[in-house]
Amino acid sequence: MTGPRFFAIAVVLWLAVATGTASAQPKDGPPSQFDPTLPVFFKADEIRHDRTLGIVVARGHVEIAHGDRILLADTVSYNQGKDLLTASGHISLLEPSGDVMFADHLEITGDLKNGVVENIRVRLADNSRFAAVGGRLTGGSVTEMRKGVYSPCELCAKDPSRPPLWQLKAQKVIHDRDRQIVEYEDAFLEMFGVPVAYLPYLSHPDPTVKRKSGFLAPSYGSESTLGLLVEVPYYWNIAPDKDATFSPVFTTKEGAVLAGEYRQRFTDGKVRVQASATRGSDETDKDRNRGHLFGDARFDLNDTWRTGADIQVSSDDTYLRRYRYFSGDTLSNHLFIEGFRGRNYAIAQGYRWRGLKSDDDPGNTPVVAPKLSYGFIGDPGRAGGHWNIDADLMALTRSDGADSRRLSLVSGWQLPHIARTGEVYNLYATLQTDAYWVNGVQETDHEAGDTSTGFAGRVFPRVGLDWRYPFARVGSRTTQIIEPLAGIALSPNGGNPSKAPNEDSVDFEFDDTNLLSPNRFGGIDRVEGGQRVHYGLRAGLYGPGSAYATAFIGQSYRFREDDTFAVGSGLDEQLSDFVGRLQINPNAPLSLLYRFRLDKDNLEARRNEVQFTVGPRALNLNVGYIFVDQRGGTGEFGTREELNGQIRSQITRYWSVAASARRDLTEGGGALSHGFNVTYEDECYAMKVDFTRTFTRDRDIEPSDTIFLRLVFKHLGEVKTTGSP
Repeated sequence: MTGPRFFAIAVVLWLAVATGTASAQPKDGPPSQFDPTLPVFFKADEIRHDRTLGIVVARGHVEIAHGDRILLADTVSYNQGKDLLTASGHISLLEPSGDVMFADHLEITGDLKNGVVENIRVRLADNSRFAAVGGRLTGGSVTEMRKGVYSPCELCAKDPSRPPLWQLKAQKVIHDRDRQIVEYEDAFLEMFGVPVAYLPYLSHPDPTVKRKSGFLAPSYGSESTLGLLVEVPYYWNIAPDKDATFSPVFTTKEGAVLAGEYRQRFTDGKVRVQASATRGSDETDKDRNRGHLFGDARFDLNDTWRTGADIQVSSDDTYLRRYRYFSGDTLSNHLFIEGFRGRNYAIAQGYRWRGLKSDDDPGNTPVVAPKLSYGFIGDPGRAGGHWNIDADLMALTRSDGADSRRLSLVSGWQLPHIARTGEVYNLYATLQTDAYWVNGVQETDHEAGDTSTGFAGRVFPRVGLDWRYPFARVGSRTTQIIEPLAGIALSPNGGNPSKAPNEDSVDFEFDDTNLLSPNRFGGIDRVEGGQRVHYGLRAGLYGPGSAYATAFIGQSYRFREDDTFAVGSGLDEQLSDFVGRLQINPNAPLSLLYRFRLDKDNLEARRNEVQFTVGPRALNLNVGYIFVDQRGGTGEFGTREELNGQIRSQITRYWSVAASARRDLTEGGGALSHGFNVTYEDECYAMKVDFTRTFTRDRDIEPSDTIFLRLVFKHLGEVKTTGSP
């Protein structure tokens, strides 16, 4: 039934219980505020109103609903004279958030500021549980509970009486909603019902808080060059749009390392800065200041333009790897402003790099600034053809090496066409015009050491036609596709002046991705002159769902032999090597990608790349292998051959193990790293033990063993250790 005489009972009782469970509510919801615009529905088996004593009593299946909240109880009474509301018997409150609170007895004053609750149990929306013998509400904002227990772990389905995997027990739990903090006094952390840690005091933000200043989980361990170490992070919630984390690391051999991160979001952008600093104390870097600064920023200027920066600075080559802040071998600094409008794109940018290898020459590392690029694609005409323009201006400077300035303009026209027979054509024509001013560039037709200064340029036209003819056969469960393809490209012979530098096309690899390209060099500085044809065959088998298998093989033929490509590149003779790929991905725990380049004379492998994954989660194997033969070539990296693999097994629902290894197979190579880890993860707890051995040796960096232990307690944070004996 509903009625105004029960309105006060509904309001007071709902507010009382909601206030007692406010710690379980999200911050953006107003659980403790009654909305008078919403109707209140009241139902009970028996209702009695003693007007003389001013007492209203409802008994039997009492139900009060207000909006999306529902309150159930056996008995509810309200003493108007004492301004005291009492509820008892199977009290439960269902919140819109999904939280449910249970209690046996509740007494609270009408102003909702003071009251007591007996035998509280709360099940949060994420299935976390909280219980206490009793609680007291004081001043409307502080709830003090006696003998509280908290755990996010599911109970055993076969024996719910068994203790959860972990739980937190405390003699006193205080929730201060004004301060938005939950405090525990005289607390024990239990694992499987056994106390493993005593905490005289513990506090954490209440669930309504997304971010709050305070110490984060520390990490500790040992390392052969740093000694014993401990990291104690502190999080500073500066404002809703900015925060910072201070992460000092204290070591026994090299003193303290001060580190931190700052983040800020703006209406149209964001900024992040990471930095560290220390002072060396061992014999190799005694009394030397060391540190790093990484940063990135992105800002939208308007609907067309945006700008950004990426900054990477280090005091020396090995600092980042020694203190495990960065594992790469090159630092990159990049500033840019770019714009997008329709089919057009423009960017102005600058680069500065720093190599971290022992043989990197800082004087020969270029600074590229400015680099201006513009791309335009016209609208298709009546026949489908369209124009495109790519313009580029670049200035490249070295402190001890060649300098160059380049202006490039590539204009082109394309006409795609599909014949009635199903054949697909693409006719294209391009004109590339380049102008260079160079200083100290090694000319390609001079002896080593001879350099030149002056102007160079070229005007280079190219026309071509690509053709393919797909055939498809559709079956009841599969579709087969066979597609022969061919093309011809015509351009003048040569095209690369001896004075023109080669800055962006140095490391060239011939493979299936550039066989069909008009210019198989990746940059602007080198063009592929002469006349050639290319041809190949593509095939595919597509099954139900996402199952498929595809294959491709192709080759090219040059009408005239020249020295555009280096010996051993696969394109140095008129007839090229064979290139192709095979990819298999059935509806099964199997995936294979194989890419290759085979010698045209004896089919000997010049490049092999394999990515192979097989097996379900119970036993999964992942293998990667790469071999690139650069004998006689000019590639930056030389011949490479590397094998890496990982085997992983999901032993049970919660336990898994994995092992990995990486090895350099070239002459003089060897093991690069190997590792092993054991992981346990369920709904409330995660543990990972990870062992890794690296064999890298570079100046003050020695091979090391690293042991990493990570323990994650849901809602309480994590404990982790690292070590390198």
